[in-house]
Amino acid sequence: MKPMDEHPQPVAGESQSRKVATKAPTRRSRAVAAKRGNIMAAALEFFSLYGIHGTSLDQVAERADVSKTNLLYYFPSKEDLYIAVLKGLLDIWLAPLKALQSDQHPLEAIGEYIRLKLCVSRDHPQASRLFCLEMLQGAPLLKQELGGSLKTLVEDKSDVIRGWIKDRLIAPVDPMQLIFMLWATTQHYADFGVQVEAITGKTLNDPAFFEQTVNNVQRIITEGIRLRA
Repeated sequence: MKPMDEHPQPVAGESQSRKVATKAPTRRSRAVAAKRGNIMAAALEFFSLYGIHGTSLDQVAERADVSKTNLLYYFPSKEDLYIAVLKGLLDIWLAPLKALQSDQHPLEAIGEYIRLKLCVSRDHPQASRLFCLEMLQGAPLLKQELGGSLKTLVEDKSDVIRGWIKDRLIAPVDPMQLIFMLWATTQHYADFGVQVEAITGKTLNDPAFFEQTVNNVQRIITEGIRLRA
């Protein structure tokens, strides 16, 4: 009798189908992701108002409609939850910057970046305020992330801007100072949204005011870096 192969070869397509099946999210994994998301959303609400020290896990658990024991199953400590929330915010905040590519026309790319960042300020004001609060406190729990992945990303995009300057597509400016200015201008509408509303009576949720803001910030920034003969 022919001995059985201890390591039978998969039939054609079997390996690929197994990979697809493995990658497909299960009902349990979707439930876990939803539960984590609910907890992080509740935590963001309190962290953005009171910071890490002014927020209790009991408050977060009650708002997320889970027991404190269940919360601690997903996030072993308040610091773990806080860092998870901050890293999630960083992903949202940096997505527009990651989209800047060297093959784009710089004025169009910067203009679109401004629109996307103002969308983030409009749609995620709590996230921006929490990030600002963390920076004002010296970023004690996010300093490693700032000096690692964020620093690398800013350096990479600064190289993109230097390439545009070298190709004489925009005026010579310090790339990092330009990025800092873009951050400060667009995030102002989230971090100081109360001030903006008190003065103008409007917020970015007003479609007309949003477009007015986008158009003016785009014009001010792009005209400032436009190459002149």
